[in-house]
Amino acid sequence: MSDASKEKEFEIVIVGAGFSGVYQLYRLREEGFNVRLVEAGAGIGGIWHWNCYPGARVDTHCQIYQFSKKELWNNWSWSERFPGWEEMRRYFDYVDEKLDLSKDVDLNTRVTGAEFNESTNEWSLKTDAGGVYRSKFVVLCTGFASKPYMPDVQGIDTFKGELHHTAAWPQTGIDFTGKRVGVIGTGASGIQVAQEASKVASHVTVFQRTPNLYLPMGQASYSEADNVAMKEELPARFKKRGETFGGFDMDLIAVSGLDVSDEEREETYERLWEAGGFNFWLGSYHDIFSNETVNRTAYDFWLKKTRARITDPVLAEKLAPTEPPHPYGVKRPSLEQWYFDIFNHDNATLVSLKEEPLKKITEAGVETQEASYDFDIIAFATGFDAVTGGLTSINLTGTNGVSLKEKWAIGVRTHLGLATASFPNVLIGYGPQAPTGFCNGPSSAEYQGECIIEMLCHIREKDYARVEADKDAEESWRNQVLELAAGTLFPKADSWYMGANVPGKPKEMLMYPGGLPAYLEAFRNCANDGYQGFNFTK
Repeated sequence: MSDASKEKEFEIVIVGAGFSGVYQLYRLREEGFNVRLVEAGAGIGGIWHWNCYPGARVDTHCQIYQFSKKELWNNWSWSERFPGWEEMRRYFDYVDEKLDLSKDVDLNTRVTGAEFNESTNEWSLKTDAGGVYRSKFVVLCTGFASKPYMPDVQGIDTFKGELHHTAAWPQTGIDFTGKRVGVIGTGASGIQVAQEASKVASHVTVFQRTPNLYLPMGQASYSEADNVAMKEELPARFKKRGETFGGFDMDLIAVSGLDVSDEEREETYERLWEAGGFNFWLGSYHDIFSNETVNRTAYDFWLKKTRARITDPVLAEKLAPTEPPHPYGVKRPSLEQWYFDIFNHDNATLVSLKEEPLKKITEAGVETQEASYDFDIIAFATGFDAVTGGLTSINLTGTNGVSLKEKWAIGVRTHLGLATASFPNVLIGYGPQAPTGFCNGPSSAEYQGECIIEMLCHIREKDYARVEADKDAEESWRNQVLELAAGTLFPKADSWYMGANVPGKPKEMLMYPGGLPAYLEAFRNCANDGYQGFNFTK
C-alpha cells in the first residue's frame, strides 16, 4: 500500500493553511492535541500562496496584518505599509520556521469529501492525493476567498492567448511588457492588475460592470527605524483589535454624522481620507452603514476627491457617477494607488459592460454587443464564491445524508458561525455568520480561533465524544444575523457580502454584521451558559 493511500489517524484535522488554519495548528498543538493540517496548495499562507498576480498586495496596514505573538513580530520587519504577495509569502515562511509548523502540515493535498461514522464518532476525509484521514474533529479554515468565481462566458476555451483568473494565476508569472491586456472585473485584483499592466503594456482595457468606490491606499516604504518605532506601539494596537467593530486598530466614531456641523464633518472626512487605507471606511461615523443621509455625505466627499483626478468628464461619470451605484461602503472598498490616473493616458481604455454587455470570448479576445477587442492576455478578476464556497466545494456529507452544499442551498445555517446541525464534530473558522469579511483576517484568526480552541478543550475536559449545533439555535442565530443586516444599508447592494455576485446563490447576509466585540460577547454568554445551543454526547 502506497503512503498516499494509507489511512492517517489524528485527533483533529485542520483544512486550510491561511492565518486561521496556521493559528489553529499552533495553538491546538500547544494545548496537547494530536493535530494535522491539510492544505491544497504547495505552501502555507492561504490566499497569499495563491495570490501571485501582478500587483497583489494586502489591503490592511502591516502593523496588525500579522500574528500578535511577540516572538513573531519582535523579530520581523516590514518593508511597506501594505505588503505585496512576495513579502507575505516570506512572512509565512518565517512563521513556519519560528513555530516549526511544517512537520505537522501536508501540502498539495486537497480535501475532496468527508463522511461521519456514527459508530466511532469519527470523520473520514478523502483527498485528491488518494489518501484518507480519520479524525475525531475537523476544523475547517478554508477562508472567505478560496473558491474563485468564473462566470459562464461563451468561448473561454477558444482564446489563443493567456487567460487566467487572478486567483489561479500561474506561479511562474506573466510578463505584460508590450502586450495587449484585458481585465474583466474591477474589484481589488482587477485594479491591481490594471495598475501594473498600465506601466508596461502596449494597451490595457478594463471591463467594468459596476463602478467600485475605491479608496486611496496611502502606500509607504518602511525603514528599519520605522519598524522599531512601530513595534513600540504594537502591544496597544493588538489590544485595540478586540475592542473595535472590524478587529482593526481603528474604530467607528461614536457620534452620528448628523450631530456635527457640516464644517466638522468635512474636516473629519479630510483627516480620514489623508490617513489612507480603510480609515475613511472603518474610522467614519458609526451610522454611515445605517443612515442614508450620513452615507450620502460620505459618498459626495468621495465623489469630489475622485472626480478631481479624472480629466475626461464622460469617463469621470462612468468611474465616479454623480448618483451612487449603491450606498458607500456596503461593498468592501478596494484600495487603489494610481488606478484612476491610468485612464488619463492613451494606453488605457474603460469599457462599461452596462453600455455594451460582454457577449463572448473569441480566439482573438473579447466581443461585446458593440465591439471586438483583441488581446494577448486576459485576466478574469471576477472574484469568489465568497465565504461559503470553500466549504461547500468539499463534498461534506451530514449524518442525514444531505451534503453541506445542499443544506446551505436554501440559506446558511450555523450556530455562532462555529458549527452547523447534522455535521457533528465539525467546527468552522473564518466562515459564514461570523465576523469574517467584516474583520481583519489575523484578528479573526486569533479571536474566533480562541473560541474554537476553548470549545475543543471543554469537550476534552468533559470527555465528550460528540458535539453538534442545535437546529433551533442555528435558526435563532441565522435570524439574528439577518435582522441585524436588515437594519443596515448592506442589503441595498449586490455584493459578495450578500452572496449576490454568484448566480443562483441565495441573497442573504453571509457574515455577522454586529461587530467583533458583540460576536465575542455572544460566544462568552453561550460558553458561560454551558455552551447553550450545542448538543454534547459521551
